[in-house]
Amino acid sequence: MKEYGGYIEFERYLGKEYYQEAAALNCGRNCLLHLIAARKIKKISLPYFLCASVSKVCRKAGVEVRYYHIDEKFLPVFDFLPEEEEYLYIVNFYGQLGNVYLEKIRKQYGSIIIDNAQAFFQEPLQNADTIYVLRKYFGVADGAYLATEAAGAETYDIDISNQRMGFLLGRFEETASKYYQEYKENEDEFNEMPIRKMSALTHNLLRGIDYERVKQVRKSNFQYLQKLLGDYNLLHLREPEGPFAYPFLVEGGENLRKKLLEKKIYIPVLWPNVLNECEKNSLEYRYAQEILPLPVDQRYTVKDMEYIAENIKNNL
Repeated sequence: MKEYGGYIEFERYLGKEYYQEAAALNCGRNCLLHLIAARKIKKISLPYFLCASVSKVCRKAGVEVRYYHIDEKFLPVFDFLPEEEEYLYIVNFYGQLGNVYLEKIRKQYGSIIIDNAQAFFQEPLQNADTIYVLRKYFGVADGAYLATEAAGAETYDIDISNQRMGFLLGRFEETASKYYQEYKENEDEFNEMPIRKMSALTHNLLRGIDYERVKQVRKSNFQYLQKLLGDYNLLHLREPEGPFAYPFLVEGGENLRKKLLEKKIYIPVLWPNVLNECEKNSLEYRYAQEILPLPVDQRYTVKDMEYIAENIKNNL
């Protein structure tokens, strides 16, 4: 029964979400879990350079997993021929794989899943399942989009996320370090979270975002860091639409990350599991350890980029 009167709740926004036709679920790994069931996936190939949660989802669902390497441009290196019913899981690292390349892969190999967690603004391909993870780009506690023609996503219960908002509300008024542990606990919850539809709260927050502004700010900040740091960066980058981060590869990146922490510049190791799972002389190990994903998101201005670049140059 609808309630009337009483105290005013959180404001309801009237804008539009970015991918209105996509299935809206509660997290990226559950998008994959849904696809495994809907597509009846029995075998999948994953990159070595990847978060451990993806392989855990596959093994939990009884899917046979094998791995492939990437090259210096983050492109897949397939030293095998995929089997007839095998799916290739293609990760769009830092948005460096454009749709022209991805379409070529789709035509060549057929059954692919594109992980656009780091390429939110890159439109999905037709005839290719594509996953977008919202908390990588926006201040939400959960949520993912799945661009797919596979049926069944509408059958899940709706998630409730109000109890997971504490670290976001806390950082809004205080410091990130104070709420970091709560953030980590929220991330850990996704390991056991059942598949659900995206929560009403997350939907509401997404309707309040100025997506064009977000794209432009990220673009400007990315371009400015490229201007200031491009000569030092060992990566040769394409500029993606609305970049996730500015991936900065430099010898001694691990030590530089520690020095930046002293200046309250927090640069994560995105795939720490790779450091345990791959050989130290592998490209994957080097990229996990030494690529610094510098923030370029909508919270920051070019002055912030100057501060980050200055501290990097002072410690090279």
